[in-house]
Amino acid sequence: MTPLHARAGTGPGDAHFAVFTDCEDAAAVARSFARPGCRIVNHPSGRPWLVGHWHDDESVTVRAGDAALAVIGCCPVEEDELRRRAARLRDLAEVGALARSLPGSFHLVAALDGRIRAQGTASGLRLVFHARIAGTRVVATRADILADALGLDPDPAELAVRLMWPVPYPLHETSLWPAVTAVPPHEAVIVAPDGHTARHSRWWTPPEPVVPLAEGTGPVRAALREAVGARTRHGGVVSCDLSGGLDSTSLCFLADRSPARVVASTWPGRDPADTDLYWAEQAARYLPDVEHLVWDADASPLVYDDLLDIDDVLDEPTVGVMDRSRALHHLPGLAARGSRVHLTGIGGDHVTWCAEAYYHRLLRTSPLHALRHLRGFRALWQWPLGGTVRALADTRPYGKWLADAAGQLRAPSPSSVASGLGWSVAPRLFHWVTADAERLARRALLDAAASAAPLHPDRGMHADLEQIRVTTRVIRQWDHMAARTGLPMASPFFDDRVIEACLAVRPAERVTPFRYKPLLTAAMSGVVPEPCLRRTNKASASMDASNGLRENRADLLALWEDSRLARMGLVDAAELRRLARRPASPGLSDAILYSTIAAEVWLRGLARSRGGTRIP
Repeated sequence: MTPLHARAGTGPGDAHFAVFTDCEDAAAVARSFARPGCRIVNHPSGRPWLVGHWHDDESVTVRAGDAALAVIGCCPVEEDELRRRAARLRDLAEVGALARSLPGSFHLVAALDGRIRAQGTASGLRLVFHARIAGTRVVATRADILADALGLDPDPAELAVRLMWPVPYPLHETSLWPAVTAVPPHEAVIVAPDGHTARHSRWWTPPEPVVPLAEGTGPVRAALREAVGARTRHGGVVSCDLSGGLDSTSLCFLADRSPARVVASTWPGRDPADTDLYWAEQAARYLPDVEHLVWDADASPLVYDDLLDIDDVLDEPTVGVMDRSRALHHLPGLAARGSRVHLTGIGGDHVTWCAEAYYHRLLRTSPLHALRHLRGFRALWQWPLGGTVRALADTRPYGKWLADAAGQLRAPSPSSVASGLGWSVAPRLFHWVTADAERLARRALLDAAASAAPLHPDRGMHADLEQIRVTTRVIRQWDHMAARTGLPMASPFFDDRVIEACLAVRPAERVTPFRYKPLLTAAMSGVVPEPCLRRTNKASASMDASNGLRENRADLLALWEDSRLARMGLVDAAELRRLARRPASPGLSDAILYSTIAAEVWLRGLARSRGGTRIP
């Protein structure tokens, strides 16, 4: 049985662990998980409760009577306070309220009267899985830990699903191994004392978006301040992205008010039309105590760089491998300047802005307001009138939308207006994906359509939650990669309390064609100087992507020379090699290769971590 990812490498911010009930069967399995370097927290009986890797400053574990609580991750709760909460615990159902009261981003584990409960974050940044191993149910924070213990290979059907672009909810939230059950982010898993049975229990529901913007700015500001404070309260040196965008700029100014010394990091874009550096330098003028590093734009890695060298052990494919080198390149330099954590502005787009799909409902409840804003969106996004009318008239329930998508996998890409005002972007498969893979993906869509419910009845809230959960799955893997470099990353916008404060604000005021990020600019008024809040756009990395395709042709060719996906019958390697030789082929600039590359790189990494055994 493979140990708890000693082979993966671990650093601050890369906590991962397994949870066991207090019975002899579970203790026997736990002993096989433990290896030198693992940390163990025992039940009062002396049997293992938690086995894994974590650092002292990212865990608080307490016991009071028959109750025990463990918070592992980033959370400013003090040990005495957590012990008081444990002493009052009478039912595991109360743990959800505890989680909803705490800031930060963390796993929460509880034990009471022999039962155990584990949950991650509503954002999906911290996940939980479980599987039956040697007759007992084991919970873990990584799916591959459990799959390795069971000696499982990835399921080809699950890989076929991951080749869709994009992968719709709920299919992107399953594990790659059917015997390993993924717990939805809004649920917790509870395991019976004998370890034989497990059930899920909902602990989080999104807020109703009814708060006027004028009333919502205070809670958003407070939540963001608390999220940044959770990372900066111990002082020392912290680093922050300062891209020039509103999101990272807001975090820099909040961090500057903390006990920590701040190092701000700016990567200028290669595109001459990119104005990021101008806006970053504008912000830096108001931050005299912040050290501002501006990196050489030409030294920045390109999209697709170093794909053949990736050796991270991940528990699912991630499109984050495309930007891995770009995301991590500056971290060693920041660590050399003393930074102990790096804050990113990722997530600001997802929570302070919102999906235009809310206007599908708003047209029916506030038609005059909605029509005025829809005219603005049509002009902003160049939506045709006919397509807009059809999208607004589409009242298909989510299950029917999924079922219809199963029959359109080879159709042309959906229009931007259908995606923007619909449940989501309809998935597609591209010409290098085989007919066998298409059959597997279609079957999965139809099976899901038979029972799937949206994340929220309002397609706007569904779209917001889906995008948050899709993105955090990428950030979750980047966080693991960053921890291996020795400098953990953190994304405060994706803390659950920040998400709740933002989603509670009325969507008609949160997303409008007439103002850029009105919620964030209002919330940061008085924190960020007014000139820095005037930006009304953001840069794209399209030049870095197109240059990356061209400069990395040789690596992409090598990726498909001995393709694991091709061996499994899921892709046509010859067609992928042809595309690699033609980086200017239509459509490639739209990221349509991402899901396929992600799956191939993941399979190669999995085979490397297992010494080349078992994986095709």
